[in-house]
Amino acid sequence: MKLGVIGAGNMASAIVRGVAASKKINAKDIFVSDKDTQKLDALSVLGVNVSIDNSEIYKNSDVIIFAVKPNIYPLVLGEMSKIGDAENKLIISIAPGITTEKIESYFDKDVRVIRTMPNTPAMVGEGMSVLCTGSNADENDFACADEIFSCVGKTVRLDEKMMDCVVAISGSSPAYVFMLIEAMADAGVKSGLARDISYELASQAVLGSAKMVLETKKHPGELKDMVCSPGGTTIDAVAVLEKRGFKSAVIEAMDACTKKTLEMGKK
Repeated sequence: MKLGVIGAGNMASAIVRGVAASKKINAKDIFVSDKDTQKLDALSVLGVNVSIDNSEIYKNSDVIIFAVKPNIYPLVLGEMSKIGDAENKLIISIAPGITTEKIESYFDKDVRVIRTMPNTPAMVGEGMSVLCTGSNADENDFACADEIFSCVGKTVRLDEKMMDCVVAISGSSPAYVFMLIEAMADAGVKSGLARDISYELASQAVLGSAKMVLETKKHPGELKDMVCSPGGTTIDAVAVLEKRGFKSAVIEAMDACTKKTLEMGKK
């Protein structure tokens, strides 16, 4: 298999590095394009092929990941659709709000499309990628995409109708978690802890808590109750968070994210 990646931003670079490190695809069979030559230089040391010409990547690849911003998709898809040979390509999208049907509409042939929603923890091999198939993609196509994204973390398959809400709970959510860690660390500094220690303590608490949810399979509320001793310190903190609308703020934020994703899909 020859893998092409159009775009060399954070997510694209994470995917390229993960796949190259896994050796599931030889570095010489990976092709990456971007207008930013510094980004390409950073990836070329892996032994992958780099170019500023998107069409070169498209022509040389069997599987192409479109890793550009959503507003650039129409331009790049339009350019690539004119090259031809679409029936022999597997197109993988990582953009929020852009449906497989919309991508398919750019091509005359029955192009095979896989839509994904990865997230930035892929940069450290702990990504969460959600995948769905377009109308022409088969199980082999899905397996191919799944293998690629498994190189940078976990994967799950969902129906495409769920992809817009996935953006809020998975794709964008690292930002909310980073804000939580920052706030926790600021509180630690306010109480006298060094900044680096505060970040380490807060980050490890989040990492460990997430691992408890995944490994114990217990309801998060039950795990929360395990920390809240009667008359203890934690329940007072929880009471303040409830008073300030902590959970409702998160839910409203995610609703706003989903709404924006739906709007992007209509453009």
